[in-house]
Amino acid sequence: MTTDLEGLTQGSVTSRDGTRIGYWKTGSGPAVVLLHGSMESARSHTLLAKALAGDFTVYLPDRRGRGLSGPHRPDHSVQTEIEDLEAVLRDAGATRAFGVSASGAIVLAAARALPTLTKVAVYEPALVADPAPHAAWLARFDREVAEGNIAAAMITSMYGLELAPAAFKVMPRRLLAAITEKLLKKEDRAAGPDDITLRKLAPTVHYEGALIVELAGRFEEFGDVAAEVLLMGGSKGLPFLAPGRDALAEVLASCRRVEFDGLDHGSSSDPSEINSTGSAEAVGRIAAEVRAAFR
Repeated sequence: MTTDLEGLTQGSVTSRDGTRIGYWKTGSGPAVVLLHGSMESARSHTLLAKALAGDFTVYLPDRRGRGLSGPHRPDHSVQTEIEDLEAVLRDAGATRAFGVSASGAIVLAAARALPTLTKVAVYEPALVADPAPHAAWLARFDREVAEGNIAAAMITSMYGLELAPAAFKVMPRRLLAAITEKLLKKEDRAAGPDDITLRKLAPTVHYEGALIVELAGRFEEFGDVAAEVLLMGGSKGLPFLAPGRDALAEVLASCRRVEFDGLDHGSSSDPSEINSTGSAEAVGRIAAEVRAAFR
C-alpha cells in the first residue's frame, strides 16, 4: 500500500511498556492526532492530514504492528491502545484526537481515561451491544491465521465485519480465498521493502476484533467522557455500527452528531485498492467538520 508522503516528517515516542510508536507529522498550529482504522496504517489518512494541516500540526501514528511502530504483545488490550495514544498526545502536546472505526472506539475510551483530551472526533466508531457474533468470527479468523491461510482469514474478517460486497455472498468461500491469495501475491511482487501490504496488515485484524469484543455493551461508561465529541457516520456506512452511534448520542455529555449523506465506512481514508469508493471530496467533507469542531 503506497501513498503520497511528500511534506510529512517522521518521529517516534515510547509507550508505557517500552514499545516504539512511530508517526508521520505535517502542518502547523495546535496539535491534532489522527488514528487510522482496521487494515490501515498512518499512511491511510494523508489526505485528511493535509486537509487539516493549514490549521493544525497533524500527527499520524502507526498503531502497533504497522509501519513505523513496534509489534503487539500477548497482553494487548484497549488499555494498551490508550497508552500508545497517550504517549503521542504527550509528545505532541495535543488535546485533540480523531479516530475511525476501531480507533474511534479507542479515542472515546481514551477520552474517559485522559482528562487532557478536551476535543475528540470519531467516524463510525466500532462499538456494538453484543460481543458474541464478533467473538465467533474472531475464533475462526485466528484459526486460519495460525494455519497460514491469510487469504481465508481475510475473507472471514470481511464477513464478520460486514465489509463483504453483495456479490461475495453468492460465491463459495474457497473461490473467494483463491482470488484473494492471487491478489496478495501480485501485491507482494510489486511491493518495496517499506510498503505496508495487505498480507502484513491482515494479522492486525485480530486485535481489532478483540477490541470490539472487549468494549461491547459498555455504552453507559461513555457518560464519563468530559471532552466535546464530534460523532460522525455515513448513510452508506456499516449498518451494524449505526445503533452504537444512537446509543452514544444518548449518553455522551457533550456531543454533536453528523451523518453524511452518501458516505461509507471508508470515507475518511485515502482512496486505495481496498478503499475503491474513497475520494478526496469525501475526505474534504469530513475534514471540514473536524476542523470546525477542533477550532
